[in-house]
Amino acid sequence: MKAIIQTDSDNPRSLEWQETERPQLNEGEVLVKVAAAGVNRGDIVQAHGNYPPPPGASEIIGLECAGTIVDAGDTDRSVGEEVGCLLAGGGYGEYVAVPAGQLLPVPKGYSLKETAAVVEVACTVWSTLGMIGGLREGQRVLIHGGGGGIGTMAIQIAKAFGAEVAVTAGSEEKLATCRELGADILINYREQNFVDELKGTCDLILDIIGADYFEDNMKSLAKDGHLIVIAVQSGPKAQINLGRMMPRRQSITAATLRARDLEDKANIVASTVANVWPLLDDGRVTHRIHTTIPMPEAARAHELLDSGEVTGKVVLEVPQD
Repeated sequence: MKAIIQTDSDNPRSLEWQETERPQLNEGEVLVKVAAAGVNRGDIVQAHGNYPPPPGASEIIGLECAGTIVDAGDTDRSVGEEVGCLLAGGGYGEYVAVPAGQLLPVPKGYSLKETAAVVEVACTVWSTLGMIGGLREGQRVLIHGGGGGIGTMAIQIAKAFGAEVAVTAGSEEKLATCRELGADILINYREQNFVDELKGTCDLILDIIGADYFEDNMKSLAKDGHLIVIAVQSGPKAQINLGRMMPRRQSITAATLRARDLEDKANIVASTVANVWPLLDDGRVTHRIHTTIPMPEAARAHELLDSGEVTGKVVLEVPQD
């Protein structure tokens, strides 16, 4: 098969469409012919050498894809079935081996390209805001990076569950998209300090920034508030003031999806399908694709996502014979 291979470990843009071995199936896996793969921030970090795949996972970049099962292995899945796939790696190729517990149905009315744009973001948002944070009606939820792939999905899911949503983003164009998706409080982080707007009022915060936002995140939390950190774009180290947290009964969770074991991922997938897929099926939540790029041009897709100009998701499409 062909896949994106990083030919120079010191050059994150050395992503070439090359011949490589087709993956072999392990117990409980199916082989999927990939139609499209979503591009995620973790893919870029991996290309920079800072986010290696878990032991045993494919070295090929790619955390989500959608396609068609061509070998069901020893599972009860069916050849010809169209599926979305949550991956630890391998999405940037013509074929990928996927544990059966990490397969998701194609939402009603969705193409495979559209399915590839929602798998990882939906599982990330639901596993954090829903499963960890206990998302419910009436909460105030702050979402950092509201214009990104995670952010645009998180806004919609939080609104569907009846939450009030505050977002930060770096341009008026991105904030306009957040408003269109349902965000109630719009904060341009280049012009405003979010803690000035939200001090002591947020029940849940979904953070992708890390160190630079930590103190202001804690100041923004309400009593019994919960900060969930899913990325550390500004660095991983921050000082915690336990004395401030204790009387307000605040909590912090740092979580990543990729490193979870197969059982955890299967549980997340099942819960995401049960709670989020009905919202996709009836249109209350939808994909947000910024652009589609041929998979051999993955380097261009990474450059685009790195530019900060993307609202929603970039999707790579596999060339058709």
